[in-house]
Order: sequence, then C-alpha cells, then structure tokens
Amino acid sequence: MVELLHKGPPVITDRQRQVIELIAAGCSNDEVARRLGISPRTAKAHSDVLRQKLGCARRRQIPSVYRSVTGCDPLSQGLGAVPSASGD
Repeated sequence: MVELLHKGPPVITDRQRQVIELIAAGCSNDEVARRLGISPRTAKAHSDVLRQKLGCARRRQIPSVYRSVTGCDPLSQGLGAVPSASGD
C-alpha cells in the first residue's frame, strides 16, 4: 500500500473554518447547525472530518490543534457573538 505524504497544513474549506470558529466559541453541534442553517447531523459530520484532518481525538481539541497547525486563531476571524441558548 502506498502512503501519501502530505506537506503543510491540511486543506480546510470555508465551511469547515466556520465550524471551527463556532466550536472555538463554545457551540455544540446543535448550535453550529442552527447558526449555519445545516442539520445537526451535518454539523457532526463536519466536526468528524475536522478531527480526522487535524489528527485530534476529541471535538473540543479542534480549535487548539487548528491554531497550532495553521497559526490562525479561529476566534479572531469569528462569526460574531454567539447567541444564548435561550434565544435572546
């Protein structure tokens, strides 16, 4: 089996970057889904792909691993304030 060598940071799509920003802001998959207008299942799929691309075991590790791999702070690009769960 031939192993492909990947040089540099993984390719992260704009949508995946949005998911990273929302995870960094403390959003659950349900909150990510609501903010991005996608299903919770799709939000989970995005985080699963990101965990694989970034090589981390836990969802909550995604923002810090992204920061260390790319040098970009996901919160500095942010999507704005995260609304409270009560819908305010």
